[in-house]
Amino acid sequence: MTRLTGNALRLTVFVGENDTWHHKPLYSEIVHRAHAAGLAGASVFHGVEGFGASSRIHTARLLSLSEDLPVAIVIVDSEERVQAFLPHLDELVVDGLAVLDECHVIRYAGRTKNQDETDAKGKNSL
Repeated sequence: MTRLTGNALRLTVFVGENDTWHHKPLYSEIVHRAHAAGLAGASVFHGVEGFGASSRIHTARLLSLSEDLPVAIVIVDSEERVQAFLPHLDELVVDGLAVLDECHVIRYAGRTKNQDETDAKGKNSL
């Protein structure tokens, strides 16, 4: 397991949920490549409304239901590891936005098998 504390970089990639890479969701391809690259972690967040370079508003509101809502993929790891991952984005992200932020990791811990069982019973481990 990757150990991560202290100064780090947060890579956030904004794409549309319908963006694809070889018939697979683009956000999924980014997460799987981050995993294969051994990065500390990646999460995908589904937006309910937003717009980007096209200036077209995408929304989940019922009256103007969009089929291409915004998605944010967030990856946090050391500066060296995130910088080494950036060439993957050059290949994958045709339309979208990628930003880097400096951050400070205060806690990075994995779950044990017992914690997963406790969470499944409705008790949060945090």
